[in-house]
Amino acid sequence: MRPLRTVTGRVAVLDRADVDTDQIIPKQFLKRVERSGYGQFVFHDWMKDDAFELRRPEYQDASILVTGRNFGCGSSREHAAWALEDYGFRVVLAPSFGDIFRTNALKTGIAAIAAPPGDLARVVAAVAEQNVLTVDLEVLELSHPNGLRIAFAFDAFAQTTLLEGLDDVARTLQRQDAIAAYEAAHPPRVDALSLA
Repeated sequence: MRPLRTVTGRVAVLDRADVDTDQIIPKQFLKRVERSGYGQFVFHDWMKDDAFELRRPEYQDASILVTGRNFGCGSSREHAAWALEDYGFRVVLAPSFGDIFRTNALKTGIAAIAAPPGDLARVVAAVAEQNVLTVDLEVLELSHPNGLRIAFAFDAFAQTTLLEGLDDVARTLQRQDAIAAYEAAHPPRVDALSLA
């Protein structure tokens, strides 16, 4: 997973609450075996509507998504986070998230940041004037060229995971010496080689 420290980019605003994972990536696209290529199907059914928010020219190539409460609710579909990341989003800002989505986003390298509705309204107003925002995960701050600065809370484990680009395997490998020492001190109860 690539590290995520600071993202400066365009913002897409999807002012909808309770966007579930089936809306993010419909079930018919879950047959793929690879983890990439889902971006072309993100919000598939909504993208058919010319008036859908993400079809606006000013939202093209956005790396930050601002959305409504309970984003990513519904089924435990890691493909939703994969699709958003493949589409180009590195940060999702919302008042709240589905718990499983938040975990899947983190494992995909997306910062799912919960912020109060008032703070998000300030962000939306700022990017309506000039569509650029910086999300700094090191200092935990949103900033805009007009001087807007908003601090946000973020889980320390998630922050380290994103800053260092750690997936579950990388975290395990960080403890390789401790694992080897434990295994050396605790011989197996069964000789697995004799079972062959």
